[in-house]
Amino acid sequence: MNVLFIIADDLRTSLGCYGDPLVKSPNIDQLASKSIVFKNAFAQQALCGPSRTSFLTSRRPDTTRLFDHNSYWRTHAGNYTTLPQYLKMNSFLTLSVGKVFHPGIVSNHTDDYPYSWSIPPFHPSTQKYKNAKVCKGPDGKRYANLVCPVDVKEMPEQTLPDIQSTDEAIRLLKKVKSTGNPFFLAVGYHKPHIPLKYPEEFLKLYPLEEIHLAPDPKVPSKLPPVAYNPWTDVRSRDDVRALNISFPYGPIPDDFQVLIRQSYFAAVSYMDTQVGRLLNALEEQGLANNTIVVFTSDHGWSLGEHGEWAKYSNFDVATRVPLMFYVPGLTAALPLPKQRVFPFINPFTDKVGNWPRGLMVEFNVELVDLFPMVCLLLRLPVPPPCPKPSFHVELCTEGEPIADLWNHRATSDAKDESFVFTQYPRPADIPQPNSDLPLLDDIRIMGYSIRSNDYRFTEWVSYNPSTFTANLTDIHAGELYLHMSDPGQDNNLYNNLEFAALVRKLSTLIKV
Repeated sequence: MNVLFIIADDLRTSLGCYGDPLVKSPNIDQLASKSIVFKNAFAQQALCGPSRTSFLTSRRPDTTRLFDHNSYWRTHAGNYTTLPQYLKMNSFLTLSVGKVFHPGIVSNHTDDYPYSWSIPPFHPSTQKYKNAKVCKGPDGKRYANLVCPVDVKEMPEQTLPDIQSTDEAIRLLKKVKSTGNPFFLAVGYHKPHIPLKYPEEFLKLYPLEEIHLAPDPKVPSKLPPVAYNPWTDVRSRDDVRALNISFPYGPIPDDFQVLIRQSYFAAVSYMDTQVGRLLNALEEQGLANNTIVVFTSDHGWSLGEHGEWAKYSNFDVATRVPLMFYVPGLTAALPLPKQRVFPFINPFTDKVGNWPRGLMVEFNVELVDLFPMVCLLLRLPVPPPCPKPSFHVELCTEGEPIADLWNHRATSDAKDESFVFTQYPRPADIPQPNSDLPLLDDIRIMGYSIRSNDYRFTEWVSYNPSTFTANLTDIHAGELYLHMSDPGQDNNLYNNLEFAALVRKLSTLIKV
């Protein structure tokens, strides 16, 4: 059995298969209809580098000691074995296309090659133009904008990174099908990460009159200042800077909020077409019946909820991600002769309807569970649970293979209570220019967060970056949200005396 591992960048659960009535994602929805889909999957930190390093090593950020983008875990924390490395050790041909590991220091400027990959990873040549001034403004000039629909023919090299990555992945599928070795092909798409640069025709899928503001676009009155992220990377874009928005809470004008949301959804649909091309090629190469397909994202992205944009928080909109596994013959029956599995769906010309629901599981899971889950599906030995501490242990997991969930659908009896853990660092108690992405040496506070079936609970505690230790008794602020009555996480009940006993109980779980 092979593995096709698809990772989107900054993709929240704004997909048709997750119940979004607006977003057109027919190819991912088609995959979901043949997969087991985890409704409540969460990243361990809402930042690209820490999240990717975490789920590819199956270690939490406190173990990788990576909270920013400035260290390589093998030299900074421990020589941890990665998922592709483990498969390579078990005779898999391991291949990387696009953004899989976060580039730069985080992966030793090599995407962890040769440890993790059989050949040097592929990066699209046009990614170097990521922040180039290629976005047309109303005056006809070119800018480095946040909102950036483009004519692909006018772009450098007349293409875009995700198109190049799909082309390369398809080329590799054609080569590996005859090697005789099982393969692990990881394909990382850059969208919908900002800038929201995508082929302009995708705007047609989202007429402005159909786009609305977030349901909770204002900063909640009881949100601790330390919990707020001031979206400085969004502010740095030419079109946002021109709005002259006050720091840190100044809201984006409503009409521009709508433009951002429109372009985010358009970028999702553009990425979906690339996934569709890739899955169609997998089938055309005769590999759909012996290849597990995993689809996920590194974290979510706020689209105006709580007056926030981007990631950089512990809220569900920033930490919750799509996660699905297609396993031939297990999550879907093998096709009959001439029956298609993954035909490409063109959102402009093909009928885009509601796909039958796949196996939807409501149980809370974490991205650190990915590594052991893939091993289980491939019938490879699952790495043992990590001891505490585990800096000296090369191969172990801080996740679980979640095997017992394969027979559960969307029912609350999958498990009585399930907890997942996320975290985010801050440099100070009030929003600063570096609050979104503090360097390790600037971290003074860590927000440890628990997501259960019923609650989102967070405590912001003192943190010492020199010793990598948190003082869990020095609590700067706290948050408590009840999902049943407050699904948007807008009414903080942490200081409500009625919930004092619950706060004590959940605080104890953070200290374990």
